[in-house]
Amino acid sequence: MTSAPTILVLASASPARLATLRSAGVEPVVRVSDVDEDAALAAAEEVHGPLAPADVALLLARAKAESVARALAAAEDAEHADEDVEGANFLVLGCDSVLELDGEVHGKPGDAATATARWQRMRGRSGVLHTGHWLVDDRDPRDGGTNGSLGATASTTVHFADLDDDEIAAYVATGEPLRVAGAFTLDGLGAPYVRAIEGDPSNVVGVSLPLLRELLADVGVPWRDLRCPSRETT
Repeated sequence: MTSAPTILVLASASPARLATLRSAGVEPVVRVSDVDEDAALAAAEEVHGPLAPADVALLLARAKAESVARALAAAEDAEHADEDVEGANFLVLGCDSVLELDGEVHGKPGDAATATARWQRMRGRSGVLHTGHWLVDDRDPRDGGTNGSLGATASTTVHFADLDDDEIAAYVATGEPLRVAGAFTLDGLGAPYVRAIEGDPSNVVGVSLPLLRELLADVGVPWRDLRCPSRETT
């Protein structure tokens, strides 16, 4: 009996995460969650009190992964299975990134004024980029599925260049820093403004490939099993 194929479902709208996985030979199916991040965080802090920045990232990653996993399962139960995963075993990956600076959590700035103020604090200094990863194993147990749900956070120290006000204004005017956690990128227009990093570079982009490999191994899925042959180089 032939096992159903295993598909990675990425519970994120981030083009950078998708590109990072594709560059590593993995072609995920993208399904964006409907999680209200502010409400999820507020509910957790009402019970547990203020969360550390790394825990904020993990909480939101878990919320996204579990939301998408429930939606896929509900569609199957209603016999309206998602055609991209119908008949397949799937693993759902949720990710969320935040920047820790002075012990505070910073996500996407959202507007130019916030992005400008953020960079005025960050310039010439260092912060820690935390990316939470949560993996839901929805594979059939007959094909090795564990029904597991597990995660971890990867953290990378980022050293920022000392930008002057004109450089900050020009970068903010591109619109890029408004849309990304921490108001910077390592793989885009913000790259010249990062002096150095300590840790995994793919984590700064939005998904730590080494950590994802470890989480997959924990549920018995070798990384090589997710690689798409058409994306392997010869």
